[in-house]
Amino acid sequence: MAIRGLLFDFDGLLIDTETPSRLAYEELYHEHGFELPLDKWATLVGTIGADWNPDTHLEELVGTPLDQVALAERRRARELQLCDLEDLRPGIADYLDDAEGHGLKTAIVSSSNTDWIERHLRRLDRNHGWDGIVAANGDVERAKPNPDLYQEALSLLGLQPSEGIAFEDSVNGIRAAKSAGLFVVAVPNPITETFALDAADLLLGSLDELPLDDLLARAGGLGSGH
Repeated sequence: MAIRGLLFDFDGLLIDTETPSRLAYEELYHEHGFELPLDKWATLVGTIGADWNPDTHLEELVGTPLDQVALAERRRARELQLCDLEDLRPGIADYLDDAEGHGLKTAIVSSSNTDWIERHLRRLDRNHGWDGIVAANGDVERAKPNPDLYQEALSLLGLQPSEGIAFEDSVNGIRAAKSAGLFVVAVPNPITETFALDAADLLLGSLDELPLDDLLARAGGLGSGH
């Protein structure tokens, strides 16, 4: 079958929220005289409900109870401040414009929350044109690396797995998309560029490297009517 839809991860893929998120935690760790363990942090990217928790880990390092509520509020404010400086990642706008021109369906598929996604879409005036937003909204069982979110998105868009391309930046995301039967393009961000993303069908430094038409030619062309 030919391609009829594009499914995009959100955090780190459409917008680089991953770098601000890690930086906010690194600053918090540095305040207490410690380094954020990047190997442990990597297990959190692209999913929720991971076994390792940076808040409890920092408290263990400090050795005394911390005011977790106050720290979380301050860290979250810093993360939002940094995230609000981010624009769409390179090539994304062109892909969305070209997808619209070809009549391709587009959706966001994320382990994050719908409110978080829509907040940034509104900020960037990109909250229109999507055929669906499928988010975990705190449901660990549906979050990546489980394929549930992608399966829900395919059903919502009326697509077979062979008719869609998924764009991901993390190991957890790639695993979810591949388990759902999708062709997967990995586009790492500064946080995930050192991760082993070789399970993807194609690895790009950014979407600027390959026009959508060329990608469609590789992945199976356009579906009927486009």
